[in-house]
Amino acid sequence: MGKQHKYTNTLAVLALAACCFFAVQAFVAPSWAPAEHRVRGSLVARQSAGGEYTGFVPDMQRRTLMNLVTVAASAIPVGVMLGGYLYYFYPQVGGGAGGSTVCGDVNGTPITLAGWVKAHKPNDRDLVQGLKGEPAYLISTETGIKDFAVSAVCTHLGCVVPWQRAANRFICPCHGSQYDENGKKVRGPAPLSLALQHTVIQDDKIAVSPWTETDFRTGLSPWWS
Repeated sequence: MGKQHKYTNTLAVLALAACCFFAVQAFVAPSWAPAEHRVRGSLVARQSAGGEYTGFVPDMQRRTLMNLVTVAASAIPVGVMLGGYLYYFYPQVGGGAGGSTVCGDVNGTPITLAGWVKAHKPNDRDLVQGLKGEPAYLISTETGIKDFAVSAVCTHLGCVVPWQRAANRFICPCHGSQYDENGKKVRGPAPLSLALQHTVIQDDKIAVSPWTETDFRTGLSPWWS
């Protein structure tokens, strides 16, 4: 995954440099030829009666318009590419809206509490589809699940963070960020802890809803709301 990110970054930088080069080349200044060759092609210059050069270029308006069109045409793909490139490095801060969402398995099938308890042991953590369909971890207890779920989206660059049971931590495979058993950041480069979601039971189905209260792990307001 790290090599793929490095290749993507390199390709984006090269493409951006190429677009900037062509945009610069669009501005072609008039060539200052010797006096006897100034009246030539599209660079026809007018001289005064005394032979003094006036700097007048008949087709300058057309050339300026073409330069502007070329730069505008280059700016669109450059802007789109640059925006996507910057967004790639922007921390993931998405969150859910009001109301609850029934959790789904890998196929989107609703997860029941009875089925979950039957298939998991206490302190197990497993991925489900949470708010907005994003991956989240439910945490098993002796009789069910904890009253909160932990987002699986790394706050660094958005990779899905797996649970490492042996280390008792969530460890991101992309850049090594680490979070404790409740999703609190313990090592960067991730800037923030994993987002929280409330868990509720609706007709034996497990659902999640937005967490808008203070983050009990840090004592701070939730950054994701």
